[in-house]
Amino acid sequence: MAGPLKGIRIIEFAGIGPGPFCGMMLADHGAEVIRIDRPGGVMDPRDPLSRGRTSIALDMKKPDAVQVARDLCRSADGMIEGYRPGVMERLGLGPEVLLADNPKLVYGRMTGWGQFGPYAQAAGHDINYIALSGVLHGIGRAGEKPVPPVNYVGDFGGGGMMLAFGMASALLHAAKTGEGQVIDCAMTDGSALLAGMTWGFKAMGRLKDEAGVNMLDGGAHFYDTYACADGKFISIGSIEPQFYALLREKTGLDADPDFDAQLDPAQWGPLKDKLAALFATRTRDEWCALMEMTDICFAPVLSLAEAPRHPHNVERKTFVEIGGAVQPAPAPRYSATVNDTPHAAPQVGADADAVLADIGYDASRIGALRDGGAVR
Repeated sequence: MAGPLKGIRIIEFAGIGPGPFCGMMLADHGAEVIRIDRPGGVMDPRDPLSRGRTSIALDMKKPDAVQVARDLCRSADGMIEGYRPGVMERLGLGPEVLLADNPKLVYGRMTGWGQFGPYAQAAGHDINYIALSGVLHGIGRAGEKPVPPVNYVGDFGGGGMMLAFGMASALLHAAKTGEGQVIDCAMTDGSALLAGMTWGFKAMGRLKDEAGVNMLDGGAHFYDTYACADGKFISIGSIEPQFYALLREKTGLDADPDFDAQLDPAQWGPLKDKLAALFATRTRDEWCALMEMTDICFAPVLSLAEAPRHPHNVERKTFVEIGGAVQPAPAPRYSATVNDTPHAAPQVGADADAVLADIGYDASRIGALRDGGAVR
């Protein structure tokens, strides 16, 4: 793979969700990511989170397999794992061992709660992590229960992407100093950080600590989604005065003095009702014809089926086809180190012989590992 991380080797201990997302990002940007899978596992070539890897399957209950994993990490610049705290130590692959083997190693650890703290050993999922960080409390409609934002905020934004950033940062440090280190990436911490602007607004008295009543959470009439006559939806984000003025002009609301009170929260409810009634009079396509690609800050709300076909996404190649399925393309883009289109996820264990040979194992040793069931 081409990209700014070309020449970097990462060992990924297979997991679900944010760990694979981090591995995908590193592979998308040029790193060689060798995934250690469980024997008998399956990777779907249509899965974006598994793309761009090579795979070796190891039975980690066998000492020979643990030694292979240790040797792989000795050859690597970084590794990532997403087990509960203590699991890697019990396998004999904790940071003390691997950093002694390879002092430049960047040891990336992905958990929900972190490596320490009262919750550290508890099970959890995205919804729980963002609940504890205060993020979930602010997502939803006024007077209603919080709404889980799929698992974008904890698993992927506050987890996988945060770990990818941490890995890149620590790899730079290691390249300059020769010093590896351990990254404790917790989705609770990461999701809290994603809400940095919200915490700033709260400190400045510009935000109420409740959902659905603030400017950016659906409380304001000029920052929300609206249903159209065909049951489809549009999004409006006319915050700045000039954009709000254009919204009023295009919709014919510039003559309605009620809309002069843009920033008065007491008027947001009635003004939203007026906008809802107006937008319900035309189809989404009709509103697109009037407002798309203007400074209103407007876009249609597209489904997963529709988004890859939109002209903007088509021109930018925002989506690609890999493994027979449409997937998001690698992002962001670079002028000098252009990313390749990732290859589809391999079959579990398909690259074992090549991976082992690359770290110096000869044919007889590879055969012995296979015969002993450590490598499958």
